[in-house]
Amino acid sequence: MTMLPISLTIAAGAALLNIWLAMRVGRMRTKEKIFVGDGGNEAVIRRMRAHSNYVENTAFVLILLILVELGLGSSIWLWAAGALYLVGRVLHAIGMDGMMWGRMAGTIITMLTQLGLAITALAAVYMTPTTILATEVAETETVAAD
Repeated sequence: MTMLPISLTIAAGAALLNIWLAMRVGRMRTKEKIFVGDGGNEAVIRRMRAHSNYVENTAFVLILLILVELGLGSSIWLWAAGALYLVGRVLHAIGMDGMMWGRMAGTIITMLTQLGLAITALAAVYMTPTTILATEVAETETVAAD
């Protein structure tokens, strides 16, 4: 059985963060007495968008994190990328309440994390020699030597 400690830990953190964001929406809905939709209320809209934006991005990050960890193994930089992503999403959520630098920082961290994981995934696929390719090269060299 393959254990993915980074992916499992970050996924658990992501689930807890999702619950926190949902609770923030619920608290704002209760405060503003808006129980369906957003009622045109900016505070409710901001909380809902922070939660929605989180959900829109997190699936991609977790999928990439899992696949990179499966392909390349665990590493400190992968721990850092996952943890940084979660910190960025907290900053973004707080920023949506008015702390604009947090929103900007969270957005940048999110984009850079996704980009870094995507580049790493592509590099892992296209820059790692495969067994078949290595075998073909060895056979070609043997034939050429004969």
